[in-house]
Amino acid sequence: MIDKAIRRSGELFQSGLYCAESVLLAIAEAKGIESDLLPKIATGFCGGVSRTCGMCGAVSGGIMAIGLFIGRNSPAESQMPAYGTVQRFLDQFAERFGSTNCRDLIGCDLGTDEGHNYFETNNLIEKCRHFTEGGAEIAASLIEERLSQLSAS
Repeated sequence: MIDKAIRRSGELFQSGLYCAESVLLAIAEAKGIESDLLPKIATGFCGGVSRTCGMCGAVSGGIMAIGLFIGRNSPAESQMPAYGTVQRFLDQFAERFGSTNCRDLIGCDLGTDEGHNYFETNNLIEKCRHFTEGGAEIAASLIEERLSQLSAS
């Protein structure tokens, strides 16, 4: 599942979907989930939360994917499996890439003309594809690990 999610996230990103959309959709597909809501639900998280210099969309997509498989369905269920997995995801992403923040990762503000021009001139889309594939890899591996722990209990 992990290799499939990595490869698919890169393909989706190359096709024109953005970071959060690609990570969420790739992991959902790798686990056999299809829905018209995917990748729509992730669109606003792309570009550092709609180009506001916030959290990297690959991170947001990974968090949504973790929630899709490890999140809860009712108040009676514990949120802690999802929280713990998300915390590990954030730590691993930041350790690998240096930050979980879009602006820190790409070095520009996508919400400005100057930042957008800098992004395009410096072909930063390739960096974003790398973050997208890495986010899918980390999230998919943590999901697989957690699901195997839950099924063993």
